[in-house]
Amino acid sequence: MNWKKKPVPILIGLLLIHVIAHIDRHMLSGFAPQITADLALNNKQFGFLTGAVWVLSFGFMAIFMGSLADRFSRTRVMAFGVLVWSLCTAASGHAQNFEQMVLARFFVATGEAALVPAAVSLLAEVFSPQRRSTAVGVFFIGIPLGIGLAFVIAGTLGIQHGWRGTFNILGLAGAAFTVPLLLLRDERHGSDSHERGAPFRQQVRSVFAAVHGSAPLRQTMVGFVLIHFAFASLAFVQLWLVRERGLDGGTIAKQMGVLQILFGTLGAVLGGVASDRFARHFKGGHASVLALMVLVMAPLMLAYRFAPAGSALFYIGMCAGFVLPLATYGPANALIQALTPAHMRSTVTGATMMLINVFAVAIGNLAVGAVSDRLTATGSAVGLTVALVATDVLVACSLWFFWRASRSGDAHLADAVDKNAVPVH
Repeated sequence: MNWKKKPVPILIGLLLIHVIAHIDRHMLSGFAPQITADLALNNKQFGFLTGAVWVLSFGFMAIFMGSLADRFSRTRVMAFGVLVWSLCTAASGHAQNFEQMVLARFFVATGEAALVPAAVSLLAEVFSPQRRSTAVGVFFIGIPLGIGLAFVIAGTLGIQHGWRGTFNILGLAGAAFTVPLLLLRDERHGSDSHERGAPFRQQVRSVFAAVHGSAPLRQTMVGFVLIHFAFASLAFVQLWLVRERGLDGGTIAKQMGVLQILFGTLGAVLGGVASDRFARHFKGGHASVLALMVLVMAPLMLAYRFAPAGSALFYIGMCAGFVLPLATYGPANALIQALTPAHMRSTVTGATMMLINVFAVAIGNLAVGAVSDRLTATGSAVGLTVALVATDVLVACSLWFFWRASRSGDAHLADAVDKNAVPVH
């Protein structure tokens, strides 16, 4: 039986694994008070664990794991990643000091770097171009669901088993998913099925040549990276609302958590579905849909920074900030896959994840903190406001790149989709 003829079960399985990945990733935040107390961590050390360690591993391993997925079996690369991050999640529960936790979390990130590049490439193969954006959007529901469930698990399972026991349980549960992945033999189909990714260095050179040679691909990737500055601001939003807008920290944290799950999930699903439905009606296809999303949402995000706290515009703008990043995952990834030769898709996805983590997550978070601290030191009472508005402006700048991609020619985009499409019966 050809399992690739069953795209919906494949999508459901990959979604479950993606949810587990984000649960394991964000359990440190869910157990932050307990872990920092037990391991005697200061805020700087905890920030290093949740930020720099992750970017140093995940950001740079994503392109390497992507190249492996293009060259070898995608299902086995994913199985290897799941096993590594699950075992290291369990190992996190046995850490006795900062250094041991750094080592464990470094390899959790390394394992998780194998998932997205291989999964997106596989979804691009088993779903037709007309359904690809929806499928990828559903896959990325794993982000808001995983984040939300991490805190739910910490508040429920953690009460009975403590943070160490919970990490052990999650590690064992995740490792179980390696079995079905290993049983699936990944055979590429289509006219270019004989093509496999090249060895790492050659593959990276080929990918950079492909990106350099395709203006719409390059513009879409830059726009997608800029969108992720919304996540750089998210790390500081609660501090901003408490320090500069005068809101209660506990109340706003609960509200933000619920809204993130609801509107992040809504954005991921509707963004993918809407792009698949309406892309064919626009000259620039998915790129035009992405530009339209930013055009509608970015002004609301900026207005939110200045709206009276608790007003309708305040909450509409906050929710727009939760919707927009997740809504772009389906159409942006579908477009990037369509514009990339099939034997480079996982590597290009890995390269995109690397750029997002280095520039938007690592540098973005550092810049927001540094700018706000500098302004506060000079006596400004709105240091965080200024820094967060800057991230919103960068998000809005993605409109230019998506619009430029959409103007690259309808025939160019259509030819790219037709060239790489693999029919699924």
